[in-house]
Amino acid sequence: MSSRVGLRFFQNSRAAFRNAQRRFGAGRRFQSSDAAAEQQSTFQRIWNSPVGVKTVHFWAPVMKWALVIAGISDLSRPAEKLSLTQNGALTATGAIWTRWCLIIKPKNYLLAAVNFFLGCVGVVQVGRIYNYHRSLDESPVEAIKAMEHEVVDSAKEAAVKAEAAVEKKSA
Repeated sequence: MSSRVGLRFFQNSRAAFRNAQRRFGAGRRFQSSDAAAEQQSTFQRIWNSPVGVKTVHFWAPVMKWALVIAGISDLSRPAEKLSLTQNGALTATGAIWTRWCLIIKPKNYLLAAVNFFLGCVGVVQVGRIYNYHRSLDESPVEAIKAMEHEVVDSAKEAAVKAEAAVEKKSA
């Protein structure tokens, strides 16, 4: 009884394979055809695209727009309450990943666009912070030194926290 089930499965799968060969052509099974792409609707091309709705290449930029919106909402905050390290990181992230999105394959223009705008928001915020420090010190050099001290202090603070965490883990 069990051998008949296996034989039936084998015969059915063999027939399905032969039908697929006839439909797509024996030598062209793994080649893409331009005719098939032309017959697809716009929705089907977007859906089946390597950066389409079914992939992370689509959803990562969609979710990353939240960072851009948060940065834009920070435009209403006073400049003295903005974090230079955070906005510097947003600027660097935007610049680096915009370039990367245009190098990788498939090129992800959606992710490049969101990263470009993220970098732009970061540049605007860093400019606001610089102008705030410049208005306090009346000198561009002093403003840059004040911003440098802010970055160095936050880096030292992060290093102390990291050392404390390591000591706590090892104890």
